[in-house]
Amino acid sequence: MRRASFADWPCSIAQTVDLLGDGWTPLVMREAFYGIRRFDEFQHELGIPRNTLTDRLRRLVDEGLLEKEMYDGQPRRYEYLLTDKGRDFFGVLAAMSRWGDRWLAGDDGAPVILHHATCAQDTHAEVVCAACMEPMRAEDSSMRIGPGYPERLKSRPEVQRRFAID
Repeated sequence: MRRASFADWPCSIAQTVDLLGDGWTPLVMREAFYGIRRFDEFQHELGIPRNTLTDRLRRLVDEGLLEKEMYDGQPRRYEYLLTDKGRDFFGVLAAMSRWGDRWLAGDDGAPVILHHATCAQDTHAEVVCAACMEPMRAEDSSMRIGPGYPERLKSRPEVQRRFAID
């Protein structure tokens, strides 16, 4: 079954979901943050089918989150290293972990604790406003059309309602 593509939707959430594709992709990225770099290590740690891992690593390299670097020429073997774009994905994983810890963790608590080396404290992710540094909550926030929203879609009734355009 072919999955729907959200790559061209005028929405960063939809485009990110399209990039992730399935549950394996964020888990591959999680392992990269744990320091996993080689194909066999990813495969061993995740128990992911080799063909699936090949597809996910190729996609992450093509999208610029990971880069391939040869570490052995006979036979050719590669490491997968986080790029700046890939390291910036950390906040997404930290937010997912925070939500899972709050809503899915059992009575024993969070399975993995995030430790912040700068202040030497165990912590969790928080979403704060970049302007005032106050916590961002759904009830205090709204979405507005940004400069990248396609002009041709702005006049649609559902867009007018969603973004309260007059």
